[in-house]
Amino acid sequence: MNAPVSWMTRVETYLAYRRRHGFKLSIDATQLRSFARFADETGTADHLTVALAIAWARSSRLPNPLTWGRRIEVLRGFARFCLREDPATEIPPQGLFGPAHRRLIPHIYTEAELIALLDAANGLAPEHGLRPATCRCVFGLLAASGLRISEALALTRDDADLEAGVLHIREAKFHQQRLVPLHPSVTASLSAYARWRDRLVPRPACDRFFLRDDGRPSNQSGMLYALQTLCQQLGWQPRGDYPRHRLHDMRHTFIVRSTLRFYEQGIDVDRAVLALSIYVGHAKVSDTYWYFTGIPELMAIAAERFHSYTQGAMR
Repeated sequence: MNAPVSWMTRVETYLAYRRRHGFKLSIDATQLRSFARFADETGTADHLTVALAIAWARSSRLPNPLTWGRRIEVLRGFARFCLREDPATEIPPQGLFGPAHRRLIPHIYTEAELIALLDAANGLAPEHGLRPATCRCVFGLLAASGLRISEALALTRDDADLEAGVLHIREAKFHQQRLVPLHPSVTASLSAYARWRDRLVPRPACDRFFLRDDGRPSNQSGMLYALQTLCQQLGWQPRGDYPRHRLHDMRHTFIVRSTLRFYEQGIDVDRAVLALSIYVGHAKVSDTYWYFTGIPELMAIAAERFHSYTQGAMR
């Protein structure tokens, strides 16, 4: 009689299968390995059942239906994979614990906040080093282009065509590529940074555009630490649902403020959002709508339009 296959082996087989098809599954992998350890330690189920799925979901250290729902969501894909080899597999129903996602409100930076943040970055240590310029330039680029932080830090010198004012994003989400044209002021800032970088680090250890003082590539953890340090120094508390300021809020800010400009300039918003969606590298325009947040300026426009609509309806 063949020995039963462990749940961890099944999970690793599933992850390898999905990764061969281009999926990274970093978060899913952590969750599914947690399930495998739970199921192997329990040792009472040879098949994936709804009861086993519920028991694992409820074993989370965060005892709330939202967390349980996310666990079930991750497990459903694995269950469908198991069903191909094991007809006794039960696929946990979607919505078993209610919604698995809730949109957390991001911090949308005001123009005054962005200016203050960039000015404050000049005071970062080391004085006269590259770090202050790198942080200022990265924060400014995120706010002015809506790039993901991973895209900005992955830029090489060849990816930044500063004569044409275009960035080549080679490894975006889902392995997509795109060209990002820049405002002339952004190109000028990048050019000034490049000159300062080459002066301070004439022999870098890599070809990345954004560098640390030791010539190695800048990383997300360092950028996040700098952002949160500056926000704390400025005495800012994040507006929204997140406990601390995030780099990704720059992307939210760019999309929201771009939409505000569309309204202010009388541009057809429905058509402009399609172009904006392509510019920021979204696969679907619905992904761009997900970023919309009701800042006071947008709410004022909505209120004015609703008032005009009601006045027209009354006549």
